[in-house]
Amino acid sequence: MKNAATTMVGRDDERAELAEFLESTAGHVLVLRGEAGVGKSVLVQYAAASAEQAGHAVVRADGVEAESELPYAGLHQILHPLFGNLAQLDDGTRAVFDAVFNHADQGRAPSVMALGIAVLRLLSQAAEQRSLLLVIDDGQWLDGSSVDVCTFVGRRLTGSRVRLLVAVRSDIPSHFDMAALPELPVAALPGQDAERLLDQRHPELGARIRRTVLAQAQGNPLALLELPAHLSDRPGALDDFAGRHGVPLPRRLQQVYGARISALSDGLRAELLMGALDGGGAGSADGPAATARYRMRDADEAVASGLLDIEPVTGDFTFRHPLVRSAVVQMATPNERRAAHQALARIHRENLERRATHLAAATVDPDEEVAAVLEAAAESVTRRGGAVAAVSWLTRAAELSEHPAERSRRLADAAFIAGQSARLGQARLLVQPGPAGTAETPSAVLASAYQALYQDGDIRSTHRQVAAAIEKLRDAGAAGPDEDLSRLTITLLAVSQYSGDADLWERTHKLLASIDHAVDERTRMYGDAWSDVVRHGSGWAPALVRATAELPDLEPWDVTRLAVAAYHLDVLSEYRPHLQRIVARELETGAVASGMVMLHLIMLDQIAVGEWDAAERTGQRVLDLAAEHNHRLFVVQSQAYLAQLAAARGEVVRARDLQAEVDAWARPRGVGFLTQAADSAGVTAALSVGDYETAYLYAIGITPPGTFQAYTYQASRTLLDLVEAAVHTGRTEQARQHALAARDAGLPDLSPRLALLTYGALGMTAQDEKTAEEMFAKAESHPAAGRFPFEAARIRLAHGIRVRHVRGRAEARHLVAAASETFDRLGAAGWSERARAELRATGATPRASTLNLASLTWQERRIADLAASGLTNKEIGKRMHLSPRTVSSHLYRIFPKLGITTRAALRDALSRTGEVSHS
Repeated sequence: MKNAATTMVGRDDERAELAEFLESTAGHVLVLRGEAGVGKSVLVQYAAASAEQAGHAVVRADGVEAESELPYAGLHQILHPLFGNLAQLDDGTRAVFDAVFNHADQGRAPSVMALGIAVLRLLSQAAEQRSLLLVIDDGQWLDGSSVDVCTFVGRRLTGSRVRLLVAVRSDIPSHFDMAALPELPVAALPGQDAERLLDQRHPELGARIRRTVLAQAQGNPLALLELPAHLSDRPGALDDFAGRHGVPLPRRLQQVYGARISALSDGLRAELLMGALDGGGAGSADGPAATARYRMRDADEAVASGLLDIEPVTGDFTFRHPLVRSAVVQMATPNERRAAHQALARIHRENLERRATHLAAATVDPDEEVAAVLEAAAESVTRRGGAVAAVSWLTRAAELSEHPAERSRRLADAAFIAGQSARLGQARLLVQPGPAGTAETPSAVLASAYQALYQDGDIRSTHRQVAAAIEKLRDAGAAGPDEDLSRLTITLLAVSQYSGDADLWERTHKLLASIDHAVDERTRMYGDAWSDVVRHGSGWAPALVRATAELPDLEPWDVTRLAVAAYHLDVLSEYRPHLQRIVARELETGAVASGMVMLHLIMLDQIAVGEWDAAERTGQRVLDLAAEHNHRLFVVQSQAYLAQLAAARGEVVRARDLQAEVDAWARPRGVGFLTQAADSAGVTAALSVGDYETAYLYAIGITPPGTFQAYTYQASRTLLDLVEAAVHTGRTEQARQHALAARDAGLPDLSPRLALLTYGALGMTAQDEKTAEEMFAKAESHPAAGRFPFEAARIRLAHGIRVRHVRGRAEARHLVAAASETFDRLGAAGWSERARAELRATGATPRASTLNLASLTWQERRIADLAASGLTNKEIGKRMHLSPRTVSSHLYRIFPKLGITTRAALRDALSRTGEVSHS
């Protein structure tokens, strides 16, 4: 059928479009879309032949239904002919391909973006000598992971020498349906062209059959070619075919092929079935994906029957059309299909995922060996970002488990991964409770808890339910670490964290103490860091930093748990590079819920280090995702973080609107974690506009002065807010009391940020100037000052104000000017205005030369500051999560803006542009 490109009838418009597509000087992508048999494959073959005649390299691939659930199977088939170019690529790019296709270093499975960039580099290398055309036929059967990468690549081919042409059926749902790539619809042939094709290929037809074929084919080229022989050779076929007019044409054509298949011998039908179930006979695709498929043998009779063709290059038998393959499968009995799958599983015994696919379909009765293979395949694919596929395999493994305990365990694993993949409804269905009167299993409790917490924000009943399940396992005599117990415990800690309630936390800690023998070290760390860092966080920060070395080997949900603890102890920047590497992968093909938590954590770190524009984009992204997946808790959590950011930027109306939304949802449900975040936004917004009384009232609503409310995570985080509001409202005793409480509680030893805040608060409340200067000096010289620029600038401004009042305007200017500059760079409008007013009070105004400084972006200014301080490009890159090469590129752009040509002149340029003149 595909060789018909040389005798194509009509299609002038489509051929013109394809010619323009091939001749375009810019890289391009095009999707051909039409019903089965309409001629997409012929057009694809025409484009490939035209490209070869023009001297282009052509790589062909075919989507196969049997491989549609195997992650990256399609991409492997597409790229394999180009792998000879890998030697010319860098080690990092080759490592990306190894991780995906060779399952090497599975903990570092790349995101779609990382893999897409690697593919673009490979294609660019392959097209260095001559243009390259990638052709994918039957794209509707490509696996979702491969389509994601193809879509990413297709949108970025402009300006390259690479073109991507994909053909998909319009009558079958496809991952390409949502790709939003340029499309060329392929419709049926118009009347005259349909008649020409029929007369050209079947000139001997009688008038009656000719009229029937034209009427029934409706311009579908495959029907025009196949119906004449079917209607002519079988008595009564004419009336029978016309009588089924209401049946879709592709299905009726399938029945045409079915008639020919039924005439074959049993042995030949079995041979065709093996090929159909394993993707054999899919066409001219190259590489291991193609050679791994079953190769049909001794099938010349099927060629003569018009069911198979012979591939001219390899000599392999290929199905004449995908509808033939479908007909072969549909005509086989269930026993015949199972026998074929069993034989294929033996053939693929060295390929875990292919073997698992066939064993799942071949096995009817419980079989522990088969279940174990499926479980191993699920674990393999989870590590590569395929959590959704893992749920299917684990569910099937549970069905085939011989023992109830193993069945429950595998269903629990499937439900757990489904829950982490934001498929809460599916998780609940997987572990539906048994008959009335039977107790819920731990996995059912978990699924119910996920749904109640993330969709409804139900804190108290979820805590009771999970605690009861833990008590039941404890009372049953759980002797040591247990998967169910571990998951329940982590869930209880998460619920307790969201509660922000001292009573619930006390009950949680008491329950954990009763199962201490079954609680591992990491869970203890979560219980301490997530609950109350002031009372329980001491000593955990170094362990969290050390744990970053293990991140590539951990499941995504384990990574997020550690990162949440890192947030509470202010070492989140250590985790952010890994989070940024894997978050896209999890959002696209894996653990979506974990991915949303990762985005929240990335946003929080972006806020902390002063990347506020990026934080805004991240926050909006996770807000949209949470709404899409009906995770109402994450929706409100995103709003809370956006409120905090808006408050810091001085967007007071927006901050208060978001604060009100968060409070209205979270307070009635007892979600203290979010009400505290909302109150924190209220404090910051009030401080931003100088409304210190309101700020103080919000701050003491979080924690009274002189203490840090137990299990209130914002109590220590708002230390500086409460002190600053108290100082400005004349409550000097309360301010001093609170600063001393921070010192006495050992906050400087808990985390770098808390050290910065404590020293700043002690400086603001010191009763003598010597102590004030010592504390301010400790704060301003602390290593954390560069990592938390907003807090450092606030402390510097407070220092400058105190110096102006005590020692005069001149000595205060450099402090206030530095604070003002940081606020301007961050976009903290309210604080910028206050700092400028204070700067004027010192008798200073900015010089005109500061316009050069204003021309730098925030990131450029940050890099310039770090470079001026003497850091190398590598050290700057580590601090800002950039490569040394990117840092170098930024410096190359910075020098002309500042009117300098060397790094040595940078410090002087910054000092000069940052100077203030004295009136």
